[in-house]
Amino acid sequence: MTAVQQPPSTGTQPTAAGAPPARRGPSSIRPRRTPPPARTGLARALPRTVVARVRTLTALVIVLLLGLLGAAWWAVAGAREGVRVIGYDAGPQVVATGDLYFQLTEMDAQLADALLIGNAPGGGRDRALAAYDHSRAEAGKALLQAAKLADEDTEDNTARELLYALGRYERLATQALELDQRAGHTSGAPPENVVRQYRAATDLMKLDLLPKAYNLTLDNGTLVRHTYEDRRSDVLNGRALILVTGVLLLITLVGLQVFMAVRFRRLLNPALALATLLTLVLVGASATMLSGQANHLRDAKADGFDSILALSRARAISNSANADETRYLIDPTRADAYEQVFLSKSQTVLYLKAGNLNEYNKAVQKGLNFEPGKVPFLGFFGTEASRSTDDRQRGALVKVLEEYRRFQANDRRMRDLVNAGQRAQAVAAHDGAAGDYVRYDKSLQSLIEAHRAAFRSAVADGKGGTKGWYGVLPVAGVIIIALTLIGVRPRLAEYRWSR
Repeated sequence: MTAVQQPPSTGTQPTAAGAPPARRGPSSIRPRRTPPPARTGLARALPRTVVARVRTLTALVIVLLLGLLGAAWWAVAGAREGVRVIGYDAGPQVVATGDLYFQLTEMDAQLADALLIGNAPGGGRDRALAAYDHSRAEAGKALLQAAKLADEDTEDNTARELLYALGRYERLATQALELDQRAGHTSGAPPENVVRQYRAATDLMKLDLLPKAYNLTLDNGTLVRHTYEDRRSDVLNGRALILVTGVLLLITLVGLQVFMAVRFRRLLNPALALATLLTLVLVGASATMLSGQANHLRDAKADGFDSILALSRARAISNSANADETRYLIDPTRADAYEQVFLSKSQTVLYLKAGNLNEYNKAVQKGLNFEPGKVPFLGFFGTEASRSTDDRQRGALVKVLEEYRRFQANDRRMRDLVNAGQRAQAVAAHDGAAGDYVRYDKSLQSLIEAHRAAFRSAVADGKGGTKGWYGVLPVAGVIIIALTLIGVRPRLAEYRWSR
């Protein structure tokens, strides 16, 4: 029996009887695909497709750009507010109210001169009284400005109490002048009843009016100091934020440029390159502008405002010390007290170690030379010598010190005559030295004016430094966004067509 040869097995299942066998072509046989590994952690949040990645980088560019523009806008607003308050609003008003202290001391000084001169024809009493009336009017103006600037109840109460005290002082001063007029004394110390009335007036000035005036100036100056600290901090913080945001934005733009160059095989995207360059210019210009604004605010505050206030106070204290010489001659009973007060005020203006007024005068006459970093004296003039760098300011300060030395020499000569029993000659010497004190006061005013010039220059530079930036920022932002979209959109369209 012959065996039947079977066809080779194909690995298929037999079909039902009468059904044709199933056919499989080569294309119907597909290899099994291995599923991609599961995305975990940060990878799950990253975009998967090229289009999504480009869009994400583009959105990040826009977000960082808006943050950069917001930081710049905020910093520019802070700089402008600082310049406005320090240069045009509270700053000048505080300087004006600081003059209140001087005008009050000038009132008391002129009253003392009028009483010392007496009623002698041609003695200058009318001139002293005219100066007294002028100072009283100026003090009233300064007091009104201080009241307008007061923004707290304590400051408003201080201004009101100062106004009431000024009215009481004027009544006492008028009574002293009337008593002196009735006594008819011609020169030298006035009668005892006049001296008692003047004591009441000058004590009210020294113990009530002047402390309140100084406190009012300090309170108002706090507004300027807080504004300076807050706004300069805004400028510096804004600059730091711009630099950080700008660096991140530049990194993102460069990353987008590199990604598109690799993915789309383009060496350079001109629109993105131009957007990157414009961003770099914007960041650099913004940081440079804000650095300049911080310096302008510092110069206006430290070299201008602070120095003006300090030197104005030095001028007022010097004027009060000059009046103490007159009080020393008017009221022999209090001569020792007035001499000690004169020494205290002198050391406040220019401090040199001394046990008494005679030692102090000798120390002053030895010389007041100074070099940068080597200032042998303290006080208001010592502070000025330590921080003065401008040639005009240093030259004006040297002149002030020369006149101050002469002022102290004249004081020593007057007191020596009194100690020698030559009171009439001492009064004449005091009157004769009035011109020297006027020159000293004018030299001090010249120094203050040098700082006023620095103040005005810093304020003008600060005002001009931010000019136009409210227009530059939005325009630059629109251009950078437009360039970014112009650079990205054609590549995305190209990618879609290539697929």
